[in-house]
Amino acid sequence: MEEVQMTRRRVEVVPYNPEWETLFEKEKQLLESIFNGGEVEIHHIGSTSVPGLSAKPIIDIMLAADILEQVDKATTAIEAAGYEAKGENGIPGRRYFQKHDENGIRKVHLHSFEKGSHQLHRHLVFRNYLRAHPSEASKYAEVKEKAALKYEYDIDSYIAEKSPIIKELEQKAMLWRPER
Repeated sequence: MEEVQMTRRRVEVVPYNPEWETLFEKEKQLLESIFNGGEVEIHHIGSTSVPGLSAKPIIDIMLAADILEQVDKATTAIEAAGYEAKGENGIPGRRYFQKHDENGIRKVHLHSFEKGSHQLHRHLVFRNYLRAHPSEASKYAEVKEKAALKYEYDIDSYIAEKSPIIKELEQKAMLWRPER
């Protein structure tokens, strides 16, 4: 009987890399060219968007469109730019895409929501809170680093392990009111 070998995705959390901002800007320019400067907002989110925060080396991008139909109409162009369309991928009202490097390693997650959506607001407030509170970001980094070591080849357990701190920080972020 032939043995089938499955490749398990490794959970890797690495120290902050300032190059992540450059990688985001490159993808942002690419996406802006697809939308021809249309009414979309493109945000760097996730741990790679928080200076000093350890992260999985995958750039998370949030694209906010007036209506999701704009993203649906651009899907072919987004795929031509190297992204793989994944539909809602478990979150209603989202259009999700992944981009891999030449070795098949995931490098970019593109999340698309309509402007004004709760998901969009939640991600941006969380990012902004961590940027404004380095001690909270450090606490989050410590949990992520330990979880990645504990569950090196188990992404589901890694996510479950860090879920309580995310919920705690998200609650704080939603109550937080930055000075204007």
